[in-house]
Amino acid sequence: MAAACTFCRVIVGQLPSALVMADEAVVAFLDHRPLFPGHVLVMPREHVETLMDLPPGDLEPLFGAVQRVSRAVEEALEADGIFVAVNNRVSQSVPHLHVHVVPRRKKDGLRGFFWPRAPYAGDDEMAATAGRIRAALRP
Repeated sequence: MAAACTFCRVIVGQLPSALVMADEAVVAFLDHRPLFPGHVLVMPREHVETLMDLPPGDLEPLFGAVQRVSRAVEEALEADGIFVAVNNRVSQSVPHLHVHVVPRRKKDGLRGFFWPRAPYAGDDEMAATAGRIRAALRP
């Protein structure tokens, strides 16, 4: 636990939350400032700041829970679909890895991503960008 972390304090019960699920590895509760009612935050109990900091063995528990919560939100709220998102550093209001599970409905006003699109100048730029990313991949 990181003593100053708001989500760590929620996880140990020092701050209130509307708990959705909890197990030995993962906790999920309603976002207190939802995009729509039913917006859930799913996170590891252990304090890690970003997805890149999450140990590989913790991926399945976290994203298995995201999958289960997504199904439950869609069913319980009779949503048309689900939006799943993770912010890392930029737009991450609390520096504790958390996955947003947001119920969606057709014509709900949410338009794709929340920022403007920046297309590639052409196929060469796209291929060069893909090559740079491939070169940076680690096992």
